[in-house]
Amino acid sequence: MRSALLSVLFLSIVMLALPVAGPCADSAAGWQARFEEHPGIPPSLVAVDKGAQQLFLMEHRSPLAVAAQYVCTTGQVVGDKKDEGDKKTPEGVYFVQRHIPSGLDFGLYGGMAYTLNYPNPMDLLRRKSGHGIWVHGRGHNIIPRETQGCVAMNNSDLLQLGPKLKPGTPVVLAQSIVDKAPQTTEEKKIASAIVNMTREWATAWGNRDPVMFEYYDGDAYTKSRSGDFAEFVATKTRLFNNLPWILNWIDDIYVLQGPDYWVSWFKQYYRAPNLTVQGYRRLYWHKDTEGNLLIAGMEWERADLDLEQDFLKAQKPSVDSFIEGWRTAWESANLKKYAESYTETASQGTRKGIDAIRDHKKGVWATAKPKKVRLTDMRYSIDSNGLTVEMVQNYSSSDGFGDKGIKTIVLRPYGISWRIESEDWRPL
Repeated sequence: MRSALLSVLFLSIVMLALPVAGPCADSAAGWQARFEEHPGIPPSLVAVDKGAQQLFLMEHRSPLAVAAQYVCTTGQVVGDKKDEGDKKTPEGVYFVQRHIPSGLDFGLYGGMAYTLNYPNPMDLLRRKSGHGIWVHGRGHNIIPRETQGCVAMNNSDLLQLGPKLKPGTPVVLAQSIVDKAPQTTEEKKIASAIVNMTREWATAWGNRDPVMFEYYDGDAYTKSRSGDFAEFVATKTRLFNNLPWILNWIDDIYVLQGPDYWVSWFKQYYRAPNLTVQGYRRLYWHKDTEGNLLIAGMEWERADLDLEQDFLKAQKPSVDSFIEGWRTAWESANLKKYAESYTETASQGTRKGIDAIRDHKKGVWATAKPKKVRLTDMRYSIDSNGLTVEMVQNYSSSDGFGDKGIKTIVLRPYGISWRIESEDWRPL
């Protein structure tokens, strides 16, 4: 069974033991959020306890702990926000979008604010309405429950907290923050499984594998306004069929639990022959009607994260493994494995196509087999066809011939490995 289905099966077993994906009291009491060590816990977050009118900055110091605490004020009406104008502060996991440093009404906002992504896909799935939920200042000393739904702080406190509220920072809004009820073993297993499933989802995308679609609850995805799922599948299928390769690398996967959902988020570096893009992506997971944890919504924020060098570093192990296999096949004169290292349309100097490359090596090795192939000083860079690797090559053969030069190969992605698209050499 494919890994995706194994993960879903595992989650269905786990989830049947739990009434909801997250700890939740009755509707009157609201959502009780709690934080405990688990795979994917973010390095820092902001948590707002609406009942206590307190805001916590939490940082991971083995374990996650309160680094700072501030008084805050939230919506005038108690409960989770449902409708535009209900004067309630929403409950769930949100993310800072941008900083508004000036130009706001001083009395209402203290002149500065940090916007949040309310409504998120799970809010839209539940048909919640409203917008403009911010963390902002106030033109006077705050009093409890005085906002229209935002989270307000005294200006001096917000100035102190502000540097921590970078775009993408998670902000958990809950009726209460529980610090004496650690997460259950099942919940930790779910967090670990979501990290693994997020990686599997990204790998399926990079491999142009339709199994990617099995990670979604299609009906929920459409209702969460993440996009029409049928159109999403059609578009991705067309790209999978038309693009010769896709590189989809993700890093820094974090996971948090919401009222009845989980959210995983990460940096994403996507490359294909027609596009290179990077940014933040968030996946919102919930239980479907059969108890399987699937993606119900998705958010994408394009950003210049300067991930190219990190991406290249991440590719190095698989590239090195491929090059060593190619070198070994060359040195041992294994024509079959050597030829399998190239694409059908590969070029090697003046030779074009795999047949020409194979025939040339077959003729050369008939009279003089390789004795030693040594590759050193490898350098990696981005290429329109994939990756370029430049290296120093020392070669000798059984008839006493030897040379030294710079070998440059362009690698095209091939499943979880690589194939050589072009190969050139110049003497040193």
